[in-house]
Amino acid sequence: MPIVNVFQAKTTLSKLLKQIETGQEKEIVIARHGRPVALLTHLTSRKPEKRIGVAKGRFKVPDSIDEENATIGRLFRGEPA
Repeated sequence: MPIVNVFQAKTTLSKLLKQIETGQEKEIVIARHGRPVALLTHLTSRKPEKRIGVAKGRFKVPDSIDEENATIGRLFRGEPA
């Protein structure tokens, strides 16, 4: 696993990324003043996280859902119900 200093990493970042993408290198250590501080490695594909709307069609919103909006608004403002 090669070690490159920060200046070299900044000036050759595209080359380093290509080495990782093509599999020429699995990991590249980036060092500052000879001390390792970061690891450049290939990201594996992640499974997409659940998104808003995943429950669409799984429940029915009742027609009365907004009936208490005025009361809830008063309570949020600190007014008596």
